[in-house]
Amino acid sequence: MSAVQPQLNALFADAFRQLEPQRPTPAIEVRFYPYAGLNHTIRLRSGRVYVRLSDIFRDAPPNVQRALAFILVAKLLRRRTPQMHERVYREYATSPHVLRAADLARRQHGRKLISSARGTYHNLDRLFARLNRRYFDNELEKPTLTWSPRRTRRILGHHDPVHNTIVISKTLDAADGPEWFVEYILYHEMLHIKHPARLVNGRRLYHTKAFRAEEERYPLYREAQEWLNHIARERRTPRARAA
Repeated sequence: MSAVQPQLNALFADAFRQLEPQRPTPAIEVRFYPYAGLNHTIRLRSGRVYVRLSDIFRDAPPNVQRALAFILVAKLLRRRTPQMHERVYREYATSPHVLRAADLARRQHGRKLISSARGTYHNLDRLFARLNRRYFDNELEKPTLTWSPRRTRRILGHHDPVHNTIVISKTLDAADGPEWFVEYILYHEMLHIKHPARLVNGRRLYHTKAFRAEEERYPLYREAQEWLNHIARERRTPRARAA
């Protein structure tokens, strides 16, 4: 963790004074931290404010650091953040060089829990090979395939391009879980490899029109949507989905 940043302390103090002028400004400690991505935290402990900023923002322009100070202080005070600061922060955080730096930080500092592609009832390696042959002309490079360590109930599949990994929820590795549905979830995640996220108006768009059109070509697509609803009703959770 890097040393205390006096110039940032002043920015945060100014944010406190402007957002809550009737309250004495607390002691503030701001440090950069090697988070695995664009993470920032602010906490109040024993009357002192502790701020940890992603070290990706170490070289951010002063107006961006000021915007981030207002955003975090507003969050702590449960106040609405001025839209000007939201816009300044978002434009910088979604710029191509910052997104690349965030991906690199995730690769360097992040940790991916890998179990096995071979489940009790379903084998992801075998399913991937079949799908790759049938729908992708064997052109997809095989990523790391793994069942999730825990039985996640809402996110049933996830493709992580930074770690080149596809994770399928262990919830689906069950005796009563139809293999065609596991195959559909895996197919969805494989489409993320074929159709990488695009940057549109400063946001990453994961499910493009081309992605959705190809997803709907899966023979049991409608049945899969019904099964997603069935899982959600069974567990009384928001609609289950593949990410």
